[in-house]
Amino acid sequence: MSDAPTFDLQSHSRHSDGELTPRGVVEAAAAAGVELLALTDHDTVDGVAEAGAAARAAGIRLSPAVEISSLDAAGADLHILGYALDAQDPQLLDALARYRADRERRTEAMIAALRDNGWEVDEAPLRERAAAGKTIGRPHIAQATTSHPANAGRLAREGLDDASSFLGAYLVEGRPGFRPREIPTVEDAIATIHAAGGVAVWAHPFWDVPDPGEVVSTLERFTGWGIDGAECFYLTHTEPQTRVLVEYCAERDLLRTGSSDFHGPHHRLMSSFRDFSLYGFTPELGPIPPSG
Repeated sequence: MSDAPTFDLQSHSRHSDGELTPRGVVEAAAAAGVELLALTDHDTVDGVAEAGAAARAAGIRLSPAVEISSLDAAGADLHILGYALDAQDPQLLDALARYRADRERRTEAMIAALRDNGWEVDEAPLRERAAAGKTIGRPHIAQATTSHPANAGRLAREGLDDASSFLGAYLVEGRPGFRPREIPTVEDAIATIHAAGGVAVWAHPFWDVPDPGEVVSTLERFTGWGIDGAECFYLTHTEPQTRVLVEYCAERDLLRTGSSDFHGPHHRLMSSFRDFSLYGFTPELGPIPPSG
């Protein structure tokens, strides 16, 4: 891994859908050779202070960051990363609280939809997360469903052997248990990040929008709304996909970031830091690396 990038600008802790504490995320990153990290929990910056203290102790740099789930015509749920922002900004905290409230509404709607589809959902762990002030995402709903004993026979018959496979079968757009967010739009998310002094970057474009032409047209719209860059380098992006993003961003002087999207050491895909390629292209991180 000596030739892998030493920055990794998307990771998740228990404050959203990650496996580790913020300190644990930082320690795992440092052990993997990460020198510049961003903790980008979904719709919350609650882990940033702990991650910052751990980063200082580990001798690595941390950019205060967040990942905002947003609505857009190109996809029901696109994600905008905010970097180098003021994680204590009152307007940011208020906006994120409103976005999480909509996430809670959506969670209840998805649970109801799964029950209508004949599944049992163990709400006890979901209530525990909510009581601890932690967000509840689709991975948590999937886990609460696959862990319920009443579902064992049906899960086996449908070949759904873990929470990730269940999520893909029932909780993505077009599947029976999926329900969309209502706020914010991508334009709202960009404005929220800018108001907190940060820069806004479209996360993993080809993960959500597979067609290259549609990715470019979507980026053109986002550019009109003030997007600052795109996550060109990502663990599932191919070299041709990366080239499309790099060339678009380079022509418009936009940021070109990257990540392995670390969720924890036991995640089926997003389990290793620095697990993405630059394919020989040059990143452009702009103001993301903190000074000092």
